[in-house]
Amino acid sequence: MMPELDPETDLSFTRTLAVPRHLIWDCWTQPQHIPHFFVPAPHKVTSVEIDLRVGGRFNTTFDVEGNAIDNTGVYLEVVPGEKLVFTDAYAEGWKPAPDPFMTAILLLSDAPGGGTTYTAIARHRTPDTRKKHEEMGFFDGWGTVVTQLETYAKRLLT
Repeated sequence: MMPELDPETDLSFTRTLAVPRHLIWDCWTQPQHIPHFFVPAPHKVTSVEIDLRVGGRFNTTFDVEGNAIDNTGVYLEVVPGEKLVFTDAYAEGWKPAPDPFMTAILLLSDAPGGGTTYTAIARHRTPDTRKKHEEMGFFDGWGTVVTQLETYAKRLLT
């Protein structure tokens, strides 16, 4: 079910992927898959920790031009095969983050022909944070990530 979007604080897009929904789910929920798509190339994911449950950790470390960037967060909602909601507003153990950026909502549903309808939503606390994320390249960056995800998941079909 699509949540009501607030154009002042939310960014989103929907794309149809030519890969079954269960593979997209596996890619997002199994740590060995995350490094293959989660940040736009040539940047890399160097570590992933997933505890797939409400309150469980979703931690990643990126290598961006030789700089390590740690991202800590927790899952707020997990609906197997359909929905993932995670945020950097908290770390594991519900420890508040000093400067949270966003909450991500991923929605998956079956598309005609055996593919997946993939919706990504980035929900921000303020219009200014939303604007900053858009100016940072939300659509290009997250679009690149979903293209990399689809390409990687197609390789898993063989």
